[in-house]
Amino acid sequence: MAVPLSVEMLLFSSLFLLPISVFSQNNGRVAVGSSLTASTGDSSSWLSPSGDFAFGFSPLGNNDLFLLSIWYAKIPETVVWHAYEDNNPVVAPGGSILNLTANSGLVLNNPQGGERWKSGTTSRIVANGVMNDNGNFVLQDKNSGSLWETFSNPTDTVLPGQTIERNGKLSSRRSETNYTKGRFQLRLQDDGNLVLNTVNLPSDFANNPYFATDTTAGTVEGSQGKQLVFNSSGYMFVLKENGGRVTLTGPQGVSTRDNYIRATLDFDGIFTLYSHPKNFTGKASWSTPWYMPDGDICQTLREDMGVGVCGYNSICKLKTDNRPTCECPKGFSFLDPNDIYRGCSSNFIQSCEEDELQGPRKDLYVEVLTNTDWPTSDYVQLKPSTADNCNESCFQDCLCAVAVFRSETCWKKKLPLSNGRVDVSLNSQTFIKVRKDNATLQSPPKPIPDDKEKSRKSVIRVESVLLGTSIFFNVVLSSALCLGFFYIFRKKPVRPSTNIVLDSNLRSFSYEELREATNGFKEELGKGAFGVVFKGVMQISPGVEVAVKKLNCFTGDTVDVEKEFKTEVNVIGQTHHKNLVRLFGYCDEGQQRLLVYEFLSNGTLASFLFSDIKPSWRQRIEIAYGVAKGLLYLHEECRTQIIHCDIKPQNILLDDYYTPLISDFGLAKLLLMNQSQTLTAIRGTRGYVAPEWFRSLPITTKVDVYSFGVLLLEIICCRRSVDNEGNCEEKAILTYWVYDCYIEGALDDVVDHEVEALCDRTILEKFVMVAIWCIQEDPSLRPTMMKVVQMLEGVAEVPVPPCPSPYTR
Repeated sequence: MAVPLSVEMLLFSSLFLLPISVFSQNNGRVAVGSSLTASTGDSSSWLSPSGDFAFGFSPLGNNDLFLLSIWYAKIPETVVWHAYEDNNPVVAPGGSILNLTANSGLVLNNPQGGERWKSGTTSRIVANGVMNDNGNFVLQDKNSGSLWETFSNPTDTVLPGQTIERNGKLSSRRSETNYTKGRFQLRLQDDGNLVLNTVNLPSDFANNPYFATDTTAGTVEGSQGKQLVFNSSGYMFVLKENGGRVTLTGPQGVSTRDNYIRATLDFDGIFTLYSHPKNFTGKASWSTPWYMPDGDICQTLREDMGVGVCGYNSICKLKTDNRPTCECPKGFSFLDPNDIYRGCSSNFIQSCEEDELQGPRKDLYVEVLTNTDWPTSDYVQLKPSTADNCNESCFQDCLCAVAVFRSETCWKKKLPLSNGRVDVSLNSQTFIKVRKDNATLQSPPKPIPDDKEKSRKSVIRVESVLLGTSIFFNVVLSSALCLGFFYIFRKKPVRPSTNIVLDSNLRSFSYEELREATNGFKEELGKGAFGVVFKGVMQISPGVEVAVKKLNCFTGDTVDVEKEFKTEVNVIGQTHHKNLVRLFGYCDEGQQRLLVYEFLSNGTLASFLFSDIKPSWRQRIEIAYGVAKGLLYLHEECRTQIIHCDIKPQNILLDDYYTPLISDFGLAKLLLMNQSQTLTAIRGTRGYVAPEWFRSLPITTKVDVYSFGVLLLEIICCRRSVDNEGNCEEKAILTYWVYDCYIEGALDDVVDHEVEALCDRTILEKFVMVAIWCIQEDPSLRPTMMKVVQMLEGVAEVPVPPCPSPYTR
């Protein structure tokens, strides 16, 4: 009988314990030592007493990622606060743990135990946390004083009972599902003025406001704003120093007893009051009883207020609910179809050089729009004018992308177009250049091999303006032939390495021309083993910036220099691809060897990847695609197969749009199309060199595949292939460390828990697997660049890769 009695006693005592347990879970208090785990279970949040709000880990899609946030417990998709770090949301992988500590408050650790985020240090000991019914999570001391609270660290939303002090602000999201800091701000300025303005990301520079309460110090003493108040009754107003109010919400309030209400600065720049019934059955939606500005935001944003609601080259329009939406004009496409507010890019290349050679382009025509304008993109005004003259003037002008005609005035505009909008009051005609459907993207006679890339970002770069058929070049060539015959009959020796016959359309520059163009070789861009690169300005077209590579000439042994020179001139002069640097011309005068390339404004991929500011995941993906396409062209699509032999970030340059272009063919080894391999001396750079260089094995295009694999890992991780400065030996060699992380399922560490990359986990895993295939020590296991491109684009399946270095680890 003893056992049943014990069971009865336990059951009886549990009746007293149960109310205490339930109360401890629902009074909103959280004891020091409590923790939450990033998962989909009940242990992922702390509830307010009413059960209206939850604090903790909100799941982000199906990626096993969680946002540290506060949300409506009954409407879990509506987040009202989230933790920030360096303008990025604090996102945690599954298994991460949030601890409430006495000394540091809230501390978030990743699954490996590393610290990811904390609420902030405090001089006083934290006694407990409280998740309040108003949506505010507070860390309290032993006297219930506030040490830290979410209401004092707002993101894009304010709730009833919350105030914003001077210099406080709300920042919009990047998009509906992207919690990264967006382009819009609501600020209570130091002068007391409440404003809405755009921000020039990635800086915090604020443009002129597109809405303001004008609550600054005026003629009435104390008239400046003191606080933005959102009271518990649902009214919002600016409280002045003298006690006066400037009411923002409408006269009809919304009952906070019967409704959830919030005010959110949305990603489209509109500050909106939202209402949702508390007692709802089925599916209810948020209504919008009030918003500001209450006019047409497409028209409100002027030239001194930033790029506008939509990005460059787009058109802002109002929907029936008075919210803005964005469209691309004909001939343009969205930079990101998933984010229409980011802007549009042109589907063709605007080229003045081509117009100068061939006249107005026959691959273009004019599309006519009405009442559409980009008011901040003018570069010339013609008056008086007619519609026909305006149209013709723009079509004949290589700089003109759009012309707007009204009131006998023609405004010509050039790319990029900003603040685009439709305004029925304009009574105007808009002429926009559009590429014909059957026209190609590139003007030279050789087509771009990868035409399917036309839908990607268009690359606008300088093209050669002096063709081999020009009169000047024919004169020079004729003179060279005459001099050649003269020297032959005089029987004088000719140094064969300097008299290169070029099978390409290149300009031969004199050394004096290049010396003047570079201002005496003054501005150095870079330096390598075979020479130095200087910036210059050539008059081959007005003010064209170039990069002049001055090759070293070594006394007594110039074989390598001359060989590189001959290789670069003959090979690069015949290449035509959007991901290869364009060669304009050369100088072969006496002992001087120089090459003249297009100048690319954004420098090397190395400086882009390894700077203090980490490039976006999307930018890095596009760069990886571009480099792979360029290598594929060199290996399989170029007339003469080329092995680059020195693929590394320093040899990848970026244009105005961060499109990658492969440069420096000085170490390239040429193969005839009927050759499959060659034996040569070791070339390349430490950390990127394939193992066969050291094993006297035949050198094939697979050495470039190996180097690309290392480069791809650098692009993924934003760190160098060899880290000599770090304190962690196991991470020193990037290829070894990434493979270990891949095997252990720790790809979060590979990207340092980067939110954007982890939200794109499928692509991340695929890119890592492709890179591991590329760095296989056995060259026969490495894929070709054709296969690499197919795997990256998802055309071919990516098998599970083996250990890349089974014999050396």
